Amino acid sequence: MDRQGTRVLTIVSLILLATLVYAFASAPRAEAIPAFSRKYQTSCTTCHNNFPELNDFGLAFKKHGFKFPKDDESFVKDPPVLLGAKAQKEAFPGALYPGELPGNLPIAFRYSGFAQYNSKVPLAVGFTPRTDLFAPNTFTIIGAGSFGPNLSFWIDNDISTGGSGAAGGLGDGYIRANDIGHWLHLPKDALNVRFGQFELDLPFSQARTINLSDYDIYDQASVALANPALCQFATPPAPACTTNNPLVFGVPQRGIEFGGYPNDGNFTWSVAIVNGNNDGPAARNSKDIYARVSQTFNLERDASVRKEVLASGPTGPRDHTSLRIGAFGYYGRNALNIGGSLFPALPTIREPFYRAGGDFRFKYRKFELWGLGMFGHDTNVVPNGPSDTATGFVSTTPVTFAGGFAEAEYWVYPWLIGLVRYDVVNSPTDFAAGISRRDTRNRFSPGVQVLVRANIKLAFEYQRRFEQPIPGSAQFFRANGFVVGTDFLF
Repeated sequence: MDRQGTRVLTIVSLILLATLVYAFASAPRAEAIPAFSRKYQTSCTTCHNNFPELNDFGLAFKKHGFKFPKDDESFVKDPPVLLGAKAQKEAFPGALYPGELPGNLPIAFRYSGFAQYNSKVPLAVGFTPRTDLFAPNTFTIIGAGSFGPNLSFWIDNDISTGGSGAAGGLGDGYIRANDIGHWLHLPKDALNVRFGQFELDLPFSQARTINLSDYDIYDQASVALANPALCQFATPPAPACTTNNPLVFGVPQRGIEFGGYPNDGNFTWSVAIVNGNNDGPAARNSKDIYARVSQTFNLERDASVRKEVLASGPTGPRDHTSLRIGAFGYYGRNALNIGGSLFPALPTIREPFYRAGGDFRFKYRKFELWGLGMFGHDTNVVPNGPSDTATGFVSTTPVTFAGGFAEAEYWVYPWLIGLVRYDVVNSPTDFAAGISRRDTRNRFSPGVQVLVRANIKLAFEYQRRFEQPIPGSAQFFRANGFVVGTDFLF
């Protein structure tokens, strides 16, 4: 970093910290009031240790269809509007089953923006602003709630993203039915279903992450090096040819998901059938399958404490000491050359692919440690001869990648949280495409987050990135940067 840029960002950071100290010292106490806080007249910290990360109580609240795990009606301060009499429930199916609407419009808003300093970029790459004092990130409208004991919904839409005036789009938009296994005499919540556009049941959410940047492995895609029409059938075959798979885990998918957590226990499962084209319309008739299982081990010594559902308080996190381990997998068949778009004389290509991985999360008082590893494999084919005489395709070197991340979080105070994260992706295809200096690219991201209020946060993050090649030269550079962000909900 050059000295002038460092001085500017240092001054900005000091001003923000001074404002922060003043806010703690002089401003009256205020609690966050998004949709659920309004309904229950409670602080955001009831469900979040460091929003939007859910604590144990928040997870239980979400699992129960956005309702308190026990005695929900006694905690509601904004009663719902009943759609029908309770007697209709007893008369069903001879009468319309009664439902309910939220008492008030269940709408909340989230806004985030940041200041960013980028390390000096070589002129050969093109000019990039060294320091941006403010860049709007996202402005999101969120609607969520329940239509009764067993039906819930969630909708979030980025009105703008990536800067002022930039087009936003639908994030998650789904309706969910809880405990439909009741009709099959299964244990409570052993079978639930949701339908719409939603983030996959990932071990760690990217849509609602506490970080200022994405998990690199979630953004990894398998993409061909060049136009597949230029593929060679010579030996050895090209390292990447027809493979051109748009799937990334960091984007919502469209489909239907079945899942459950029998008797509100520590075992969870889910199976989703999705289009496999991210949040875009279906690009093929075949559908993909994603599955995940996890088991949480409650490590509290006191058996009575293990049965409690703890919520955060003014003194910070109160989650159970626990260890969660899980596994997940994704399988699909990518369809290419539809209608002869790449090779006019050849049929549609069906390239099976899969993603598989494991994860863990450990919680101990004010400390959390979590991580994930994933492997991706895409079948890859080439024509069995020159494009004008080829009669089919033969398999060649598959496109693979592997990687993951590890992150630690520690509460110095209830409002001051330290973070450190390491991302790594190994992709020979990306290296061959000139994206990184080696097969493996990595990123180290330490940071600090400050809860000014239960619904207002400042975040600081430094990013030390992998070496990238300078086009047209034998030199490399690191696109390091320092980000200061603000995030609040209302």
